[in-house]
Amino acid sequence: MIRAAGKLLGYLVEHQTIGLTQTKAFQRSFVLWAAEAFEWPGFDLERYFAVSKVMNEYDFPPLENLHFILLKLKLIRHYKLTCRLTKSGSALADKPGDLFNLIAPFFLFRIDHATSTRTPEPLLGNWDVFLGILNVEAEGGVSSARLREILYGAPDPDDPYDRVPGMIYSQVLSPLCAMGLLVEGETKKRQAFDERPYVKTPLWAEALRFPFDPEWVAPIHH
Repeated sequence: MIRAAGKLLGYLVEHQTIGLTQTKAFQRSFVLWAAEAFEWPGFDLERYFAVSKVMNEYDFPPLENLHFILLKLKLIRHYKLTCRLTKSGSALADKPGDLFNLIAPFFLFRIDHATSTRTPEPLLGNWDVFLGILNVEAEGGVSSARLREILYGAPDPDDPYDRVPGMIYSQVLSPLCAMGLLVEGETKKRQAFDERPYVKTPLWAEALRFPFDPEWVAPIHH
């Protein structure tokens, strides 16, 4: 997400504006540019266009999320039907470390990731607990099924579908992957979704301090 933010801000440095639709979403021409430029893991542009002829902002969730975040952090602003850089956005466009320090705490700790799924989900718990457990368990790789057992115990054998591993993914693992703090490890052929391993990246040790203090996300020096 930080790399994508830098590319979006860099686009505005070069082109000054991004066109907006009447609903204040990015115009399709820029959405296509972003889908190609971001190279977002797991998003297959060729496969998308095999079933759809056009791409709107809501069809590319990483861009939709980033649009919201950059507006809230006042790095971009809307003026009539254009998106433009703010002074803060212009100053941070080429500073990935400073962008991380600003975006990561907001994205991880202030956004309700339970709302990102189609089926309503209850919030699972606290980030201090999640990060503390992952700091140990994700050293060599940990799955959402394993985290489910650690956090909440074994699933009910009479329950035909356990939603908790999916909730752990959407509320904890996916946001951390988007921030570059976790990465999906090597998987076996036909490995179940809840058995996929997630491993800490080198950024984890640079960005997070344990035990927790009021400054959870430490500065990344250039």
